[in-house]
Amino acid sequence: MYSSLNLSRLSRLLVSCVSNKIISHTAAVWALGIMTFSSFAQTPTSIDVVTQSRQILQMAEYIGVDYSEAVVNGEVASEDEFAEMQQFAKLILQKGEVIERASAPGFDLGKTSVLANAQALQQAILAKASMGEIQSLTLQIRQELLAISPALKLPSRLLPQAQVDTLFVDNCAACHGPAGQGDGPLAKNFSPQPTDFTEKERAQNRSLLGLYDAISAGLDDTAMRAFTELSDQQRWSLAFYVGSLAFNQGTGDTASVGEPSLELQAWINNNPLQVAAQNSNISQKQVERWRASPAVFFDQSGSPISTAKNNLIAAVNAYNAGHLDQAQTLAVSAYLDGFELIENNLDARDSGLRKSVEKQLLNFRNVLSVEGNEAQVHAESAQILQQLERVDSTLTDAVLSNSAMFSASLIILLREGLEALLIVLALITVLIKTQRQDAIRYVHFGWASALIAGGVTWWAAENLVTISGASRELMEGGAALLAAGILFYVGYWMHSKTQAAVWQQYIQNNVERHLSKGTLWGLTGLAFISVYREVFETILFYQSLLTQSAGDGSQVSFVWYGLLGAIAILVMITWLMLKYSVKLPIGRFFALSAYFMLILAFILAGKGISALQEAAVIAITPFPLDISVSWLGISATWQGIMIQGVILLLFIYMFSRQSNVADNETLN
Repeated sequence: MYSSLNLSRLSRLLVSCVSNKIISHTAAVWALGIMTFSSFAQTPTSIDVVTQSRQILQMAEYIGVDYSEAVVNGEVASEDEFAEMQQFAKLILQKGEVIERASAPGFDLGKTSVLANAQALQQAILAKASMGEIQSLTLQIRQELLAISPALKLPSRLLPQAQVDTLFVDNCAACHGPAGQGDGPLAKNFSPQPTDFTEKERAQNRSLLGLYDAISAGLDDTAMRAFTELSDQQRWSLAFYVGSLAFNQGTGDTASVGEPSLELQAWINNNPLQVAAQNSNISQKQVERWRASPAVFFDQSGSPISTAKNNLIAAVNAYNAGHLDQAQTLAVSAYLDGFELIENNLDARDSGLRKSVEKQLLNFRNVLSVEGNEAQVHAESAQILQQLERVDSTLTDAVLSNSAMFSASLIILLREGLEALLIVLALITVLIKTQRQDAIRYVHFGWASALIAGGVTWWAAENLVTISGASRELMEGGAALLAAGILFYVGYWMHSKTQAAVWQQYIQNNVERHLSKGTLWGLTGLAFISVYREVFETILFYQSLLTQSAGDGSQVSFVWYGLLGAIAILVMITWLMLKYSVKLPIGRFFALSAYFMLILAFILAGKGISALQEAAVIAITPFPLDISVSWLGISATWQGIMIQGVILLLFIYMFSRQSNVADNETLN
């Protein structure tokens, strides 16, 4: 009896010998028989019945496809192919008997006609039966095995086409040729020849499951090896791709493909002829269109980029129909419910493209607000759609690398959470400096409840109600402006107390009175607003980021690493601020805190205006110069620049006034 190691070596040697024509095809079959006999010598309980049944499925389908090469009109057309058909039929029967002896739960072949059909198949091949009879028997074997097989883990999505093309070139083209026609540079060394995936008659009889199994486990008695080093998603993507090659010509415009009307499981298990035969409402032509367009089985309609495209097209149609208000609403949704959700991901690839598309989408609303502007609407919408195609290509040509996934995850939380954290810390340090540590719990209650409320809001938006992008921006913009107003007031108040004598007098006369219950709950409200405005959108950004990860889940850990890294940085900032800010002299502390509050007010005011502009609450009037600085909240619109300009002028006035007061006190 051969050990598993010896079997493995013999298998590799056999493939090598067949590939280089060192031994004949018949000798290879005898060697395969030795390997098969040894494998059946194992105890029934050691048999992987699922693997054995999948091999039966694969060989039955192979016979149903290739029998026409072995027998034509009752005569043997190829001795090698005919020997291979007999060997495969024998293996099907042997593997079925092994499964039956194993008595595995759910695999009671005694209640099926699999074994009887396997015997009939063996006899039919020896009798050189017709192709129709052979295909009928192999179909019955496959259908009965599929009916008792455990549910197959199906792919949730396929890899981007550019990545699949690379996989095919790297792993398949040497044998199957660059176009999948079975004419690769190594093909002449093999017998049987590598499959020509573009041959339509064969493809009509090949299921995607059979192709996937061939890629995953190889094919006995051929040079087709098992590509176990590939991930499940990579193998499924290759199976769908090679299964499409025979149908890519003459299937018509992909826009007319239509939405599939059967389950993915049924589509994968059955070949195109079986699908059409089993579903009277589906034509053979429709089946071919679906095979040519694998992506139709993986819903893309809910993706942000598709939402942006669809709403933009709908906006143009509404404009052409004379519904200008509806057109602008749809244009707003194209940005907020679509493009904005993938901005972080796009920034990791091409920040220039992100800025360009964002500007075009926001300015397009102004174009839609003017009647009789059809030519410009058509031209600009076409340009934006072309840009969105570039975005789609940029994001889907390949999944984000592990380092890019980590960086994007880190930046999302840092960018969205830093402002809120700084506000909360500023409130806490002020309370520590005013010797009101007992009031810090109000701030903690504010930010903690904001986290909970943000999570609940997201859950409700996913399961109970629909929160549009406009509503989200309206909430964020309003909260930002409210927070900016409060911060400006607090900054002004703190700046007025930068003189130590003034502060000591204030402490003696006013602290207890001003830090009343109402004021403390006001601190809670500011902490809540500052955190809540970021939570919901942060969750959406992470959801969008995960759509750019590898479908096998291997990159999810890098999203977590980035998130944990951002948390670590925020914790470090917290520690540094709490450690050193409380050690500052009272005058310097209030001066620095005042400037800090006023800077945050400046940033939040700009972001608040931008959010309301994105929600179409405030008009967008472009500034002549592009002076956008996102981290400062500066956008190149007159509205944003004016509100931030007012804050800046008040800040300068306040600073100048305080300096004059200090100079007068020094002179006196």
